Amino acid sequence: MRRLKALSAVAAAALVLAACGGDDDEPETTEPEETEEPAEETDDGEEDAAAEVATDVGVTAEPCPEAVNPDNGCIYLGTLTDLTGPFAGFGIPLTTAQEAFWARVNEMGGITAEGANQAYDVDVTTYNESSGYDATEHARLYEEMEPNILALAQTLGTPTTQAILSSLQSNNVLAVPAGYTSLFNFEDVMLEATANYCVETMNSVDYAVETYGIGSVMSVYYEGDYGGDAAAGAQNAAETHGLDFTAVPTTPGVENQAEAIGAIVQGQPDLVTITTGPAETAAIVGQAVASGYEGRFIGTNPTWNPALLGSEAAPALQAVYEVGGPFPSWDADTPGHEAMREAIGEPDDLSDGYTIGWIWQYALKAALEAALANGDLTRAGVVEAANSLETVDYEGMLPEGAGNYAGGPEAQIRVSQVNAVDPEAPTGISTVQDFFTGPTAEAWEPETCYEGLE
Repeated sequence: MRRLKALSAVAAAALVLAACGGDDDEPETTEPEETEEPAEETDDGEEDAAAEVATDVGVTAEPCPEAVNPDNGCIYLGTLTDLTGPFAGFGIPLTTAQEAFWARVNEMGGITAEGANQAYDVDVTTYNESSGYDATEHARLYEEMEPNILALAQTLGTPTTQAILSSLQSNNVLAVPAGYTSLFNFEDVMLEATANYCVETMNSVDYAVETYGIGSVMSVYYEGDYGGDAAAGAQNAAETHGLDFTAVPTTPGVENQAEAIGAIVQGQPDLVTITTGPAETAAIVGQAVASGYEGRFIGTNPTWNPALLGSEAAPALQAVYEVGGPFPSWDADTPGHEAMREAIGEPDDLSDGYTIGWIWQYALKAALEAALANGDLTRAGVVEAANSLETVDYEGMLPEGAGNYAGGPEAQIRVSQVNAVDPEAPTGISTVQDFFTGPTAEAWEPETCYEGLE
């Protein structure tokens, strides 16, 4: 596993927001022509068609560089992340966990399927690039690696992913998005996993109604697919319960939160949902409480970073702030979490970026295995296999039933958790409400939420 240099804790808090190097020695790849492995013969002299595997792009019969299994072929997956820009605090642990995940897969024999006469190791390091969260650079780097990869193991961010979406669609390149926007639930080439920001925030508001008896909600959010998606979820839940709702857009930067803080203090809503970055969240919560705000906050998952426990806002965060959770935190007791901790170790910059980076790879593994079982490891075959999955084995890291891609948007996961700040927990939070689906998300008809925000 290629080690990545971790950011300092303070830098991570400033950089981790909603999301929301390549190797010069590239392997030889073939033109995108369909090829087949030689078929085996049965005792009757007939060919065993189940042994044939069709491939086109990003798959070789030759082993991967530094192969764990030298008799295996190689599947090349691309990574487009942010290791140097505004989302580096998210991209670094995501990518480290992703590499650890596939190293474990290779150590366990690689991608295999009953009846196939070929197994494959997976390479996620040869085509691994940082776009610095710049959409133009993201698109350029994607176009460079596209002729050599079967699929994308990671594409970080919605604006950056939208810059390559048309190419992903036209070239049948399956991609794992590093983000939770509802947009991805409607794209066949997007292999999303957990509840989106819209659903997560619906559940958080439903939780606050049940737990605190709130009568009003204010949403402070970044405009666009991240913040707008969560704000639309809060609006939907407010309508469900007949709550007063106010939307207050804001912009990145600690110094840019005065208007939002003023609106909170003046309006005194019972609940404020936040969809910003961690540093902005600390400024909003700390200064609003210091200025006389008496309500509560619930942030979307990317608003939290354990480095905030060292900020001046820590006492206020512990007192009135909770954070949504579309997945169980680092220390959860599941076989998948145990395998993750064993593979990754104890990073100095521990955050749940590692946890979700690991979780996001399970569905891609399932799609590759299904495609191989179908005898079709072409790009089109992998997309078809992904959209035929009725369940994915997350080794307990997500609830039973997660990964029903065959069911379309209606079957997307609608469960989330709520966590409280806990200085004793490894990532600074502990669960106060386990997986649940609130009445708003239960009745919700899937849509691209942020487009409906009023």
